[in-house]
Amino acid sequence: MKKVRLTTAIMAMAFISLTAMSCNNSKKDNSKNANVSKNDVHATDNIQNKSDISAILKNYMALKDALVADDNETAQKAGKMTMNALKDFDISGYNAEEQKELKDIIADATENAEHISESPIKHQREHFKILSKDVTDMVAITGTKTKLYQDFCPMYDGGSAWLSMDKNIKNPYYGSKMLTCGKVQKEIN
Repeated sequence: MKKVRLTTAIMAMAFISLTAMSCNNSKKDNSKNANVSKNDVHATDNIQNKSDISAILKNYMALKDALVADDNETAQKAGKMTMNALKDFDISGYNAEEQKELKDIIADATENAEHISESPIKHQREHFKILSKDVTDMVAITGTKTKLYQDFCPMYDGGSAWLSMDKNIKNPYYGSKMLTCGKVQKEIN
C-alpha cells in the first residue's frame, strides 16, 4: 500500500509540474512531455525548441521528486532522462561567451546525471547537489518561463540548494527522514 501511495504521489507531482509548464507555454507548444512512474520514465518528443531549458527542468524535477520519495530506481531513470536532455540542449542561439559557459556547465551536469543514473541513492544525492548548482547556473544564462524556487537545506553536506516548482519544502537530500528541512532562498522568474 505504501508503494502505491508513493507511486501515486510521484505521478501527481509530475502531472502538476507538466500542467504548470504547459500553462506557461500556451502560445507555443515547445514542450517535451515527461511521464514519471516507478516502472516507466520516458520523454516524448513534440515540436521543441532545443535551446529551451524546459526539457531539462522537467527531467530534473522528476529526479528531485524521486529523491524526495527515496525511490532509487526512479531516480536512476530520471537521471538518465536528465542526461539525455542535457545532451540534446542546443547552445547555438547564445552568444560566444554564453556558449562557452553553457558547454562547461552541460559537461559537468551530464557527468553528474550519468552518475545518478548508475548509483545507489546516497551517491545519487551527492551528485544531485552538484547537478542542482549546474542547472541553477544554466537557468541564470538561459532564463526560464517557469517560476522556480531555489530551496536550501543547511543540514546536508554543509548546506545544499536545489530547485523546485513548488514553494513548499520537500527535501531531496534527506527524503522521508527530514522531508521539510530547509527554506526557500529565492524565487527565480
